[in-house]
Amino acid sequence: MTDRAVLSIDFELFTQTPAYRSASGTTDRDGVGLDGGRFFRDTLATYDATSTAFVVSEVAESYPDAVQALADDGLEIASHTHTHQLLSDLDSDGRRAELTQSKDVLERVTGKRVSGFRAPAFDITDDHFDLLADTGYTYDSSVVSSRSIPGWYGGEYDIHEPAPATAVHPGAPDSITEFPASVMPGVQLPLTGTWLRFFGPRYTILGMKLLARRGITPMLYVHPWELVDLPAVDGVPTRVYVRTGDWMRRAIERILQQDFEFTTARAVLADGETAASRLHRGETP
Repeated sequence: MTDRAVLSIDFELFTQTPAYRSASGTTDRDGVGLDGGRFFRDTLATYDATSTAFVVSEVAESYPDAVQALADDGLEIASHTHTHQLLSDLDSDGRRAELTQSKDVLERVTGKRVSGFRAPAFDITDDHFDLLADTGYTYDSSVVSSRSIPGWYGGEYDIHEPAPATAVHPGAPDSITEFPASVMPGVQLPLTGTWLRFFGPRYTILGMKLLARRGITPMLYVHPWELVDLPAVDGVPTRVYVRTGDWMRRAIERILQQDFEFTTARAVLADGETAASRLHRGETP
């Protein structure tokens, strides 16, 4: 039986990233990242794969055809907030509005049910899971159980496969499942995002295989703006530009060539309980 993996995409534009928003310069190019989304969608089709797209719903408002095309090609549409602001920068009402508006917009544009959520920069707050349950979501993918990376994230969690949200926050509602983004066993650094560009596809593929041997479905993530040639903008850190464009497109193809079934987060979760969820209740796997 072929092992499964989720190669998700955080569908945000370059101009919606924290790195761009805090930069001193600007770009007059519109929709930087949309071409990357088209490449991702077409490449999935080439390899008979699918994915979950965590979509910033402002993109769906401005470019509805781009998001509708993802849904039409069979990708699961999930939420990445409405405006891609850090949730910890907002009060509870602001966070609730981001979750509610995003879900409403994405469901209206695509005609598909939205049940999954990922926070920008994996930034969650104490009321995170309560808000998700209140606004109609059933799973979250906003945890990275990496070692602490100064200026980034990590160090708080030790969850490596889908588990009840109570494994993250003891008071979380039972209705929410957490599907964490994967890290490399042992070194505990993320497998994808910037780390794919830093360490290369061999690093990511090795991590995928090590996780699969442990019975864990890898949860990977990329961004559409990583798949295009980015405009030079004063104040955007150099690390943002490292190996974007053609290099990253070839890396995605190499990952999709591996002997995995690339599917959606919803499909993995639909298979039911994992070993982690049983262990969380004190049961024998």
